[in-house]
Amino acid sequence: MLILGIESSCDETGIALYSTDAGCGLLAHALHSQILMHQAYGGVVPELASRDHIRRVVPLLRKVLADSGRSLHELDAIAYTQGPGLAGALLVGAAFAEGLAAALGVPTVPVHHLEGHLLSPLLSSRPPSFPFIALLVSGGHSQLMRVTGVGQYQLLGETLDDAAGEAFDKTAKLLGLPYPGGSVLAELAEHGRPDAVKLPRPMLHSGDLDFSFSGLKTAVLTKVREIGSPDAQQRADIARGFQDAIVEVLVSKSMRAIKESGLKQLVVAGGVGANRELRRQLDARAVKTGISVFYPELEFCTDNGAMIALAGALRFQSGASCKPAGAFAVRPRWPLADLTG
Repeated sequence: MLILGIESSCDETGIALYSTDAGCGLLAHALHSQILMHQAYGGVVPELASRDHIRRVVPLLRKVLADSGRSLHELDAIAYTQGPGLAGALLVGAAFAEGLAAALGVPTVPVHHLEGHLLSPLLSSRPPSFPFIALLVSGGHSQLMRVTGVGQYQLLGETLDDAAGEAFDKTAKLLGLPYPGGSVLAELAEHGRPDAVKLPRPMLHSGDLDFSFSGLKTAVLTKVREIGSPDAQQRADIARGFQDAIVEVLVSKSMRAIKESGLKQLVVAGGVGANRELRRQLDARAVKTGISVFYPELEFCTDNGAMIALAGALRFQSGASCKPAGAFAVRPRWPLADLTG
C-alpha cells in the first residue's frame, strides 16, 4: 500500500510517501519551514502560516512524487493532520487532502499530530517494539505515555502549565535570543559554566509523573532582573542552568516511569527530543539501568510529513480511522487520550 502524508498543523508544510510493502518504508519526503517568515514577528502569525501552506503544498507534492518515481494514481490512501494545531493551517492540509482523495477515488486517514510524533521513532533504522514508555516533549506538550500499540496509549503524566519546549522558547526571549529561541538557547547553554547559576527543579520530588515549568521560567526572569544587564558569559550561564534544570526533571521522571512500568524501552519524541544534553543524560542512564532509549532521526524531531504518512499507514493497515473522501472537520484541540482503543 502507498500512503501520502500531509502535515500542516503550524509553521511547517510537510509531504511524504510511505509504502507498507516489504523492504520499502519511507520513499520520499519534503519539508518547508516558515521560520524566516515569522522571525520578524517574534512568533507564528496564524494567517500568514495558513497562506504559506497554500503556496507550498503543491510544489512539495510534485517534488516528493518526482523523488520517489511514483504517481498520484498509485496512491491507496491520503493521510493528513486533523489536529491539534492552528485551525486555519489544519484546514489547508485537510481540504487539500480530501479534495485530492475525492478526485483520485481513494480514502483518507485523519491523523492526530501527536500520534505522528509518538510513532516517529519507528522510522529509524533501529526502531523500538511495542510496548514502550514514551516521553513526548514538544513546543506545546510534555507528556509521559505507556504505548502498548497503535492507538493504545495510557497517559502517565503531563505538564500542569508550560510545556518544556514552550519554556525553552519563553526563556530564550527573556535572554534576548532570536525566534525560535529554544534551539538557540540550547546552543548557548553549551558555553555556560556548570553550577554557575542554580535554578529550581519543579516537581522533581512530587512523587508523580507530572511536570511544571512555568515557575522555572519565572526563576530565570528573577535572575535576569537581579543581574540587570547580563553579559555574554552570564547569559550562557543562565541558559546552562535553565537547561540543566529541565533536563534533570525530564530524565528523572522518565526513569521513574520506566521503573514503575517494568518496561525496558523508552522512546523520546517531539522537538525537544533533539536536545543534545537530554540525549546525553538519557543515554548515560540507559547504560546504568540496562534499558534502551530510542529517538527519531533529527530531521523527524520537528513537524514533518513522514510521521503523518507512517501513522496514516499503520492506521490504514489496521482499518482504523479510514474514511471515504468528502466531508471533514479539523480539531485544533484534541487530547491524545481520545485515540485510545
